[in-house]
Amino acid sequence: MSLFQYFSLFVAILFIFYNIWRWKKKEFIPNWPIIGMLPSILYNQSNIHDYVTLFLKHYGGTFHFKGPRFTNIANFIITSDPMNVHHITSKNFTNYGKGSDFHEIFEILGVGIFNLDSNEWKQERTVLHSIIKMKNIEIFHQKNIQKKLENCLLPFLDHQASKGVQVFDLQDILERFTFDIICTLLFGFDPNSLPYKFNELPDIGCLNAISLLEDMLLSRHYIPKCIWKLQKWLQIGQAKKNKVAEENLHQFIYNSISYYKGDEDVDESPSYLLKELMKEGSGNNEKAKEYIRDTTLNLLAAGNGTISSGLSWFFWLVSNHPIVEAKIIKEIKDNRLTQEENFVTNLSVEVLDKLVYLHAAICEALRLYPPLAFQHKCAIKDDILSSGDHVSPNTKLIYSLYAMGRMEQIWGEDCLEFKPERWISDRGQIIKVPSYKFIAFNAGPRSCTGKNMSFIQMKMVAATVLWKFHIKGVEGHSITPKVSIVLRMKHGFKVTVSKKIHLI
Repeated sequence: MSLFQYFSLFVAILFIFYNIWRWKKKEFIPNWPIIGMLPSILYNQSNIHDYVTLFLKHYGGTFHFKGPRFTNIANFIITSDPMNVHHITSKNFTNYGKGSDFHEIFEILGVGIFNLDSNEWKQERTVLHSIIKMKNIEIFHQKNIQKKLENCLLPFLDHQASKGVQVFDLQDILERFTFDIICTLLFGFDPNSLPYKFNELPDIGCLNAISLLEDMLLSRHYIPKCIWKLQKWLQIGQAKKNKVAEENLHQFIYNSISYYKGDEDVDESPSYLLKELMKEGSGNNEKAKEYIRDTTLNLLAAGNGTISSGLSWFFWLVSNHPIVEAKIIKEIKDNRLTQEENFVTNLSVEVLDKLVYLHAAICEALRLYPPLAFQHKCAIKDDILSSGDHVSPNTKLIYSLYAMGRMEQIWGEDCLEFKPERWISDRGQIIKVPSYKFIAFNAGPRSCTGKNMSFIQMKMVAATVLWKFHIKGVEGHSITPKVSIVLRMKHGFKVTVSKKIHLI
């Protein structure tokens, strides 16, 4: 071939690729040969939650994602349609399990309840439900929250307020607070990550490890398995840090179990979850040890990051909506909670149930910022979703909780507004929204067993802090969701606090 022919061929190829590029630009998510739609996801990785919301709105609530061929993410369905969620989580519950991919992605959770299916899951849920609902466990948990509020969180905020314009990360403080609460409930001891003396906050390796592993769990959903498995095998890049984090987390669990064993024969010691779990996983064999380790790890993850995330977004939203804050304060006054000398110990479950507007405000925060942004299922057999979409066996399905809170067809044209009033009926009672629509605590048989305990903790913290302090976000500080399985704030929540003076 002559030089001119080579040049003509080059121009022709360039022209073909240019036209393909122009054609792809017209598509919201281009489906490229071989690599599929993965480039769009990787390009928008830093803003993944809002990007998913955007394309689900564009495609009517359900979308068939096509990834690179011959990988574990070749094809899956992502949806924000509440009727599809109802179908998956309740109506045809038996057809949707975790799937083999789930177990590999969430291998850190071991044989804990979040990784179980079928009869194993039913047995474990029955055990945990019976333990969590024990009256002495509930009382111990509530007293523990009151104690930690009075001795740590409120004094810390009071100390910050007394120092004037003192900027600190409220998200970090809430993570420490909830971590101490769940550790006390689980293991019977307080690791004091938010200590009684708070001149200098200690570095907590376990908290850092949990945060690192949460980031990994989300990335494994859209990075081909062959890539992250190779990294893990070679122990390079992020995989090496993940391994160290996992080892630190397991060591913390084992140390916590050892702490319990030193006091396990004392009948007068308070009731906590590990004491009851040891009866279920009794014995010193490896299987029993693995059961206790993985079960406590699952409960630790469920009771820490999710609640601190919910509280962080709640305080951020309220700090930007002074009218909502004023209504919460008025509700506290109207219910005469301030007449008692000790505000915290007066917050019983019965009293908290009277705070309807506060409950609505927390629900509204969880609607917009659900602690878990995604849920992941896998079809066992052929099925048809409520939207009419066909599901083949072994197809992965992801429903976006974050996107569902932002859908006009679910919540109306004002879906992006923080509006607690949408949860309150004309008679002043909380409107019962179906769990497949308000999905923060999951739906169907696998709905969260600790929902009531979570609400009690969030309401106790919210009512006490808002009554005593005014929280103000630092102007110009960026608040965006972190790319993680738990919806934390990427840059934290930098605030200043000041004391409130009430005229009663």
